Amino acid sequence: MMLWTVAKVLFFVTLVAALSLGAAVLMDLGGTLLIAFAGWEFSLGPLQMVFAGILLMLATWGVIKVLALLLATFRFLTGDETAISRYFDRNRERRGYQAVSDGMIALASGEGRLALIKAQRAQKYLDQPELTTLLIAQAAETVGDGQRASDAYRSLLANPDTRFVGIRGLMKQKLAEGDTFTALALAEKAFAMKPRHSETQDILLKLQSESADWTGARETLKAKQKGGSLPKDVYKRRDAVLALQQAKGVLDENTSIESREAAIAANKASPDLIPAAAMAARSYILGGDKKNAARVLKKAWEAQPHPDLAAAFAEIEPEEEPLARLKRFTAMTSVQAGNEETKLVLAELNIAAESFPSARRALGDLATTHPTQRTLTIMAAIERGEGSDDAVVRGWLTRALTAPRGPQWCCDNCQAIHAQWAPICTNCSGFDTLSWREPPEGAGASATGTEMLPLLVRPPEKPVVVRDIESVIDLEAIVRRGE
Repeated sequence: MMLWTVAKVLFFVTLVAALSLGAAVLMDLGGTLLIAFAGWEFSLGPLQMVFAGILLMLATWGVIKVLALLLATFRFLTGDETAISRYFDRNRERRGYQAVSDGMIALASGEGRLALIKAQRAQKYLDQPELTTLLIAQAAETVGDGQRASDAYRSLLANPDTRFVGIRGLMKQKLAEGDTFTALALAEKAFAMKPRHSETQDILLKLQSESADWTGARETLKAKQKGGSLPKDVYKRRDAVLALQQAKGVLDENTSIESREAAIAANKASPDLIPAAAMAARSYILGGDKKNAARVLKKAWEAQPHPDLAAAFAEIEPEEEPLARLKRFTAMTSVQAGNEETKLVLAELNIAAESFPSARRALGDLATTHPTQRTLTIMAAIERGEGSDDAVVRGWLTRALTAPRGPQWCCDNCQAIHAQWAPICTNCSGFDTLSWREPPEGAGASATGTEMLPLLVRPPEKPVVVRDIESVIDLEAIVRRGE
């Protein structure tokens, strides 16, 4: 640092000495320069000539700069790009980006009107419609100006770089308006442009499922799996759900061969899907393949016992006697012997065979530990078959009227109850959200006081033995349907 300071001092001293020496030399030269101009004469010595030359150079440079400024001003006024125009352009650009920044902050803060004002200001300053138009569209949506937002999104369609954004914005608008037909067409266009876009895949899959386009929905689901946004096991399950619905559609068109193939494929993809197993079994029954029908139902029963599986198993031999059916069901019910559904099915089969003590043993203590409409109605049928008083039977049936309905198809998202399984919840539009379980129900007294009916019913003077079990079974069906 010291050396650098010393060097600067020496350079300055040397420069001053050189200039002084030069000035002394010029003074010693002698002679003068005579300049005559317009009647004026100027006599300059050597040193004065040097200073005059320097001043002349400075004056020439100043004149050139003034002329350049005048020329730039003229070109600015005539529209040509100049330093002045570039200055104003940079100023406008700075204001435009500041307006965009303020608009985005206002939009994130929920101040839609302020965001719209800032977006319009940004559009005035900036020549970037892909940015300012998008901001205007989003701000207009926030304040509820659907028409302005729609116009903004449509203007984005002209630019290939912003076409997808425009289609997506219009698609969401149509969804909000409930125009699912137009939304589906827009979703298909958006999917064709960006097949790996996760949000577009989800919307398209939902719309295709709602419109029963099961083939298209399966293609969309495959794209989701290929894109890595869907695990393989979830994909197999949901593809089975869609294949099952596709099989139902084919069955409605009375083309049973294709229906059998689709139903069997759905069952193979997801053996634990109860509706797929029941439909696959019925498809095998239509083809006369009772062995495979029983195999499918036994495997599904092992995963989760269900009344639909029992009904399909009964359809394998529709004309058999009650005792023969009870014996044949043993091969399936032995798999889940302790399951509640297994106990209920065995009790019903024993009632049909008029083996009421066996039905009571099969039912066990379900009527007291887990009373539902079905268990209490079965208990009423057992009491009637064993010749109990009519008041006892009425008591069981009265309790059944106010008891929980038991397991049903419930949506895991919104808890809505469905009479039959469906791939989409009709309440919240959730896909593959229905599961067979008991819905959450609050226990409480009935508004009509039906819990007191067993105490108010007067027993008959003489015990009445009712041998018509079918009437109780019919009543059970009525109670289970909620009629």
